[in-house]
Amino acid sequence: MAHIKPKGSFVALVTPMNTDGSIDFEGFRTLLNWHEENGTEAVLIMGSTGEVSMLSPEERRQIITETAKMKSGRMLFYYGCTGNNTETTIDYVRYAKAEGGDGAIIAAPAYICADNDAITDYAWEVCDAVDFPIGFYNNPPRVKTDLHWNDILKLARHPNMVVLKESTTRVGQVAQVCAAKPDMAIMCCCSPNLGLVIPTMALGGDGTANMTGNIIPREMAVISKKWETGEDAFACREAWLTNLPMLHFAYSAINPVAVKTLMRAIGLPAGPLRKPLKPIDGPALQAGLDAVTRLGLDQRYGFKINPSAIAAE
Repeated sequence: MAHIKPKGSFVALVTPMNTDGSIDFEGFRTLLNWHEENGTEAVLIMGSTGEVSMLSPEERRQIITETAKMKSGRMLFYYGCTGNNTETTIDYVRYAKAEGGDGAIIAAPAYICADNDAITDYAWEVCDAVDFPIGFYNNPPRVKTDLHWNDILKLARHPNMVVLKESTTRVGQVAQVCAAKPDMAIMCCCSPNLGLVIPTMALGGDGTANMTGNIIPREMAVISKKWETGEDAFACREAWLTNLPMLHFAYSAINPVAVKTLMRAIGLPAGPLRKPLKPIDGPALQAGLDAVTRLGLDQRYGFKINPSAIAAE
């Protein structure tokens, strides 16, 4: 049976934490319910936005176990399963499947700077090991490895590889992948600096795997809707241009620093960043608060702006 592929707004969720740094599972529940109510079609739990590289193996498994119990069937629950080597990655994918997840996202293991052939083989081996929907995150700024479209199209031939998240600046690469019409969902990062969203959607992309949906889920749902009519295209363009202040704010610091700091300041469950990450403050945070009020997000979502919630960390 073919796997269900994600589409629309696929939000890389923050990992909410309590003031003592432990995982806030009730915060997870609140955020997941909020996203279901506001148009998010899939969530990635423990992506880079979820501070996954700073979670312990025990925390990662606990997060999978506890959040999978919160599924209602209205959203797909994907889990970030990249380990520091192939076997560890496979173990995380197996665990996500066993606990009831809907899919896994993997990237090249960090720091090792493996070449494209090695990472293509790694991703294929993970797909071979577990019959489970897998997505590949091509994110060279984080891991250096940068798959060419030929590598991506090779992976797309595996029946378990169901989604690509592209985080390069190469519209030409997205075009080559779209032109091949692979049996996978084609998505991109929502960074306005990379500039892939409008070209990806125009070329036939299936949505965005985004971070800014942590703040503007309804708006990202509009931006991320596959273009089937001219109205879809015009709505996407309008929502993109209108929300540029928030999109730029979200990427004003390494993720999830800006997003998580702002979420805490407007009353969404987020909690502190895990050290050594530090929250932004002063004019940097004010830019986000200004965007909230200018875009009417406080009225639309009932945000309660309280910058003093950002305690010194």
